[in-house]
Amino acid sequence: MAIDFIDLKSQYALLKDEIDRRIHGVLNHGKYILGPEVKELEASLADYTGAAHCITCASGTEALLIALMALGIEPGDEVITTPFTFVATAEVIVLAGARPVFVDVEPDTCNIDARAIEAAITPRTRAIIPVSLYGQVADMDEINTLGLRHGLAVIEDAAQSFGAEYKGRRSCNLSTIGATSFFPSKPLGCYGDGGALFTNDDVLATAMREIRVHGQERRYFHTRVGVGGRMDTLQCAVVLAKLERFEAEVEARRRIGARYSELLRAIPGLRVPVVRADRSSVFGQYTVQTARREELLRALKEAGIPTAVHYPVPLHRQPAYADHATGALPVAEQVAREVISLPMSPYLSARDQDEIVRAVREALMPEGVETRLKTAA
Repeated sequence: MAIDFIDLKSQYALLKDEIDRRIHGVLNHGKYILGPEVKELEASLADYTGAAHCITCASGTEALLIALMALGIEPGDEVITTPFTFVATAEVIVLAGARPVFVDVEPDTCNIDARAIEAAITPRTRAIIPVSLYGQVADMDEINTLGLRHGLAVIEDAAQSFGAEYKGRRSCNLSTIGATSFFPSKPLGCYGDGGALFTNDDVLATAMREIRVHGQERRYFHTRVGVGGRMDTLQCAVVLAKLERFEAEVEARRRIGARYSELLRAIPGLRVPVVRADRSSVFGQYTVQTARREELLRALKEAGIPTAVHYPVPLHRQPAYADHATGALPVAEQVAREVISLPMSPYLSARDQDEIVRAVREALMPEGVETRLKTAA
């Protein structure tokens, strides 16, 4: 059987009865927009993260945009973020009229380098958006300390890290605002687009709820400029069904990620993900680094193993963001040349994982080295 890059079919087979029940519940009551499942999901997610407020929305991108709008980010403002992430992180800053300021990343975690942020702060800086890349939270205590010192809001872009922990606290409840995505491939995904915002600030929560519905305080009474940013009731129902097994899936992700690293660590020229001791990763992607990426990509394709590159061109080198580049960011540029993501999901079998590891070994290891490692094992 072919190996899936992300195995959603096995998950559905396991959760089919509950997913179908939840979907048919929505079809039967017919409240497709802001139906009862929306509030139920928001309460469940707030409880899970420990945040006072959860506001569901149309996507992870919409979550970031709504967060910036609620904070009053406007033209002339600057927002510091990472250049090594999916484009949505910078896209929303520009859509809000502000300027993204890119700061380099750590070579081992690929997360924003908290030590480099302060030098990028100017009188125009209004916020910092660290991204919890590949499922692991950035150095949030250091970043929050900078935010407090300089009067800046911190928005955690947690699109890839829902379920991860940082010093005993959960991703999305670590800063001024947390924003996540329920895109199908995410650790907790729906069957379309969806997202959520988290905060402990009552004023910001009210603003984000209103912005989500065209800036509406009550029907046809608009207190602020907003967007059509609601999450469909059907998608909320899907996430509710998946929540029942989410903790088991998080544990499976951690176990599978740790097994990958154990099996791959000895391969020369291949760097496995580093997970800091004070946090966990949900391995939204399992991403390794190698200077021989193109060779490895070809070999895995020939072996029938799907891969992805998250991400091949850092944002400060993208044509759309060239006006916001302020020079080279060497670490981001290096990791962009070397990262490769391997198949990952809570339902990846040991047999398939062994086949993936075997193919990586054969692609990167000289025969003599491989033989010696097998003998030593």
